[in-house]
Amino acid sequence: MKKAFLLFFSGLLAFAACQDPVNPEIPSKDADLAGEAMDVSGLSGFNKLFVLNEGQMGSNNASLDMLRLSDGNYITGVFKKMNPQEAAGLGDVGNDIAVAGDEVWIAVNNSGIVEVLSAKDETEIAAIQVPMPRCLAFDDKYAYVTSWNGAVAVYGPDWSVDAEKSKNPKGAVYRIDRSTKQVAGSVEVGYQPEGLAVYNGKLYVANSGGISSSLPPAYSYDNTVSIIDLASFSVSKTLEVEINIQKVWSDGTGNIYVNTFGNYYSVHSGLWCIKADDSVAKVSDYAAYTAIGGNTVYCFGNENEFSYSEPANWKAWKCRNGVKEEWNIQLGDIAPYGLTALPDGSIIIADAGDFFNPGKVSLFSNGVMKWTVPAGVCPAHFAIW
Repeated sequence: MKKAFLLFFSGLLAFAACQDPVNPEIPSKDADLAGEAMDVSGLSGFNKLFVLNEGQMGSNNASLDMLRLSDGNYITGVFKKMNPQEAAGLGDVGNDIAVAGDEVWIAVNNSGIVEVLSAKDETEIAAIQVPMPRCLAFDDKYAYVTSWNGAVAVYGPDWSVDAEKSKNPKGAVYRIDRSTKQVAGSVEVGYQPEGLAVYNGKLYVANSGGISSSLPPAYSYDNTVSIIDLASFSVSKTLEVEINIQKVWSDGTGNIYVNTFGNYYSVHSGLWCIKADDSVAKVSDYAAYTAIGGNTVYCFGNENEFSYSEPANWKAWKCRNGVKEEWNIQLGDIAPYGLTALPDGSIIIADAGDFFNPGKVSLFSNGVMKWTVPAGVCPAHFAIW
């Protein structure tokens, strides 16, 4: 378990004069790190793509990879290489990653830590304790982190729920002062909150009920989005959408998108749009994995998502201004587990493989795969600096 206080760095790699493609005056301490050279011709508008590998639960093997645009190197295990004093590595289950300014923030769920790193060289700035952190969002002053707040389902040898050992408190959103790296309050939301997004003085929070579905009081998934007024940092409204809500995206024009996982046997995954007047409309089924690029949400879903025997039949589509649009992409043998949209419109897709061994990350340009590179265990989350 990592300690949640500021660490001073020693034994870092020697300072080198690598130039940053967007900010050429900034040298980088990680310039000596070498990886697999990838074709980054045509890519622009960012310095680095960070890839968070979840790792396997209980194995303490979450890891951070990096694609450096200046030389096209894809480098695995960057956190451990740049922070040798952290012998335990990044921690147990990396759940989300986001960039704010020149900082990389990482939610490490089972370790109960929000890591803050320098985007310039991946060295640790702070490790902040938050119970079961899940996802991240920012405004100018604060980082906001969803928390399962200690919820846990414990199963007996016959896979029945052990009611005495299980816990099902409501979740919370913690806010962290970005300048001091100190927790500055929390507010209760729904059960097992996941994604969240900031727009127009409000914070939209997806409540999944991922554990609540097996526990009292309701024995059901949550189906709500909590809207937090950021001025008062209190819940101002709760909207009902669909069960098992996951990601939340804002397109910056008043449309808030949420994807839902459904119940895995009768309710499909899907994408929903919340308008400025808080009306809720379904866009389409089949949206287990989503990402936003500009004002467009990209979606993948599996038509056979209720089947454990049939191969996945992936559907790819996108949404703009609440309207479903066509999107053609040639996946080949890639099974999406996470994705992101790059500034030039290219798509990066993570494939977790068998979830035990290293997965892979692939770049798609104009719907066609350009390259694939090995990643860590369960690559899933991305951030661009």
